[in-house]
Amino acid sequence: MDSIREGAAGGDVVVGGAPIGVYDSGVGGLSVLPAIRELLPADDLIYIADAGHLPYGEKSPFYVVERAWRISDYFLSRGVKAIAIPCNTATAAAAAVLRDKHTDLPIIGIEPAVKPAARLTRSGVIGVLATTGTLLSAKFQQLVRREAPGKQVLLKACPGWVDLVEQGASPEDARRIVFEPIDDLLAQGADVLVLGCTHFPFLVDLVRERVGPDFPVLETGLPFALELRRQLLAREPGAAAAAGMSSALSSAVSPGLSLAAASSVRAAVTPLRQASGAAGRIEMWTSGDPTVVQSRVDRLMPGLAPVRRLPEPYC
Repeated sequence: MDSIREGAAGGDVVVGGAPIGVYDSGVGGLSVLPAIRELLPADDLIYIADAGHLPYGEKSPFYVVERAWRISDYFLSRGVKAIAIPCNTATAAAAAVLRDKHTDLPIIGIEPAVKPAARLTRSGVIGVLATTGTLLSAKFQQLVRREAPGKQVLLKACPGWVDLVEQGASPEDARRIVFEPIDDLLAQGADVLVLGCTHFPFLVDLVRERVGPDFPVLETGLPFALELRRQLLAREPGAAAAAGMSSALSSAVSPGLSLAAASSVRAAVTPLRQASGAAGRIEMWTSGDPTVVQSRVDRLMPGLAPVRRLPEPYC
């Protein structure tokens, strides 16, 4: 049964009912699940790690769109009420296409935090770390022109970071992979870093080791979850006021939101596992090898959910 509940503080809203489809090229999108679960604890989530086609960032936009069609078809077969795409590359390539195809379904994408970075920078130099696919996309270039006019935006493709999250590495290799692009951006005067891939919050400890605890490092998991909730509430009868409140909250999220909170993304797994008050279930599916993906999930968020193989037509 669908439900809406507004708490005493006016912000404790729970929406239930049909599940929400969430997908990423791999396990990186798991970094946004704590925020989604915090804001929508009653909702069932169906998460697809499209690991059979990883990494999206090195694929053509046409390839990424084709995968979006397959995955959205699976979600529709499960009766989802929204599709959330916590993947910058997939958002840039496919979100608009999916919205055109599924006009009656909320499609929530994600984009790098260029706008808050432009407000935070004092040197006028912003460093963006992302995948090649994101940085080369027309959508990202438009974002930079729109939100950071007059700023120098340095772009650094980091495909090795995705591999590091997915596969792991020795401490020495991990430091080298993470430190090299950061050092290059800092040497060019960047005083704000934007993590433009949802895999990257899982590397926050290494990022902080290099830049220190007070350096602005931005990611967009919370604003993404707020927008998902806003769109769901807007479709619920009688929920207009709550949706407006959610929109106001999203606009009010501090531009200085750093990874201090995201650094505990692993610790946030407990509320994800149907802990106190969280009635929603989490399903994990993959187009890749479930055993391999399970090992990655267990390394990042131990005990989250068993990983199953998608039915063949969707792989």
